[in-house]
Amino acid sequence: MCTDKSEACCPPSTCCKLDALVSIDERGQIVLPKEIRMRAGIKAGDKLAIITCEKEGRIHCISIIKAEEFREAIKKAFGPLLEELLR
Repeated sequence: MCTDKSEACCPPSTCCKLDALVSIDERGQIVLPKEIRMRAGIKAGDKLAIITCEKEGRIHCISIIKAEEFREAIKKAFGPLLEELLR
């Protein structure tokens, strides 16, 4: 979710859309709506990675991804580089 409306953290695309508005409770927690959890395959006990983008010292974009998918993306992106460095 990009909070800086003057300049988005990523170029607009058809893959990003507003699916829900959620509130933060007094403990700083949010509830992901059931439909979004189902579509994302998120179940109780799953770990989620929170990824932020900063601009001028302020967070302006927050992304959430399943931790296992994030781990695989990192391995795919950096695995070949690490292998090359270790040779």
